[in-house]
Amino acid sequence: MLRREIAQKNPKVVAITAAMCSGTGLTKFAENFPERFFDVGIAEQHACTFSAGLATSGTKPFLAIYSTFLQRSYDQIIHDVALQNLNVVFCIDRAGLVGEDGPTHHGMFDISYLRLIPNMTILAPKDGTELRNMLYFANSWNEGPIAIRYPRAAIPEGEIKTPITEIEKFSWEVLKEGKNILILACGSMVDPALKVSENLENNYNISCCVVNCRFIKPLDEKMLSSLLSRFNKVLTLEENV
Repeated sequence: MLRREIAQKNPKVVAITAAMCSGTGLTKFAENFPERFFDVGIAEQHACTFSAGLATSGTKPFLAIYSTFLQRSYDQIIHDVALQNLNVVFCIDRAGLVGEDGPTHHGMFDISYLRLIPNMTILAPKDGTELRNMLYFANSWNEGPIAIRYPRAAIPEGEIKTPITEIEKFSWEVLKEGKNILILACGSMVDPALKVSENLENNYNISCCVVNCRFIKPLDEKMLSSLLSRFNKVLTLEENV
């Protein structure tokens, strides 16, 4: 629904996937915009280079692939997209642990393998509302490739009906103030971080500052520097190796 909503407003948006139309939530998009949907089959490398080609013509490609399968197109991400600084949106599904999908589908490496790629911007939403905001952010982003990583879980229907909130470029978000421990969390680990901080405060009188590190690359260095000047105990939470 999110990409359909954006596509209705931006005729340049196209969606690409690699034999994962249903798994990446693009079935309705394909029905509504058949001429703007491309399923290239089990060929992630081609999907990436194809997206790069579309981007050179002024199209806005949203490339939806599972994290673990995106690894297959690593060379194409670097050579065909990033080094050309093309405006491809990588929608990285199944980021982190995926439960019953099994170990071959765990998306445990994308933060590491994408962070070192030049010109790449990486975001991770804390919930469905922020995911929607990030997709709009990516739609208006014209400074090179951008990746949004999100977990397997479905978005509750109510969350996608809230008004769009503009995300400040490269900004983190302090969700809870504290004085004893700094918790830096991203994506699916933000909610557990808040629950842990509540437990520590209620049961052990330990006060935690919880930060939503929604921009993984680049980091919000200004906020990070300020936070590290206040805390000598720091905990980071992420689903990544």
